[in-house]
Amino acid sequence: MSYLPFSAPWARGPRSACAVGLCTVALLAGCATSRTKVLGPQESFSSVATYSRLFDATPAQTCEAARRALLSQGYLIETSQPELIEGKKNFQPNGDTHLQMLIRIVCVSEGHTGNVSLGFVTAVQDSYTLKKINNSASLGVGGLGSVSLPFSSGGESLAKVGSQTISSDSFYDSFFDLVKRYLLDGTQPDS
Repeated sequence: MSYLPFSAPWARGPRSACAVGLCTVALLAGCATSRTKVLGPQESFSSVATYSRLFDATPAQTCEAARRALLSQGYLIETSQPELIEGKKNFQPNGDTHLQMLIRIVCVSEGHTGNVSLGFVTAVQDSYTLKKINNSASLGVGGLGSVSLPFSSGGESLAKVGSQTISSDSFYDSFFDLVKRYLLDGTQPDS
């Protein structure tokens, strides 16, 4: 029989060893926890058609109707291709807040005939606020070097404070209704 020079807690019996093991695991788990908050996925994919609709038109006709819909609402067209349209519009709800909406439409063929298209639309709203900026001035004098002068000027610039993809069904429904109206008006090009 061997003799231990000291009485270790785990050597006293199975209960003591189990208790010490659980305490050690709890202590290590407490030390291992992070102070940063872990955010889970912000997306849950579903078959709900919030961002897309089928149209009885070619992709080029659908995108042209979407371009006209954006123009009718005061959007500046940033990109205009047969199957891709991007438009921007600025809003200023109050003196210190500025919003910018970017709408992107992608039109793809659906089916074998090419006479039906699927329009995908995504709208992103960026938020900006006014921030004050202080600038100081220095003056370089030949032969003397640089001299700092107490001139200062202040200004304001827009700083981005948020960005959000619009997920409102009614927003997209109203856009798609407007696109459908331009398709029914027959103002689209033949492709």
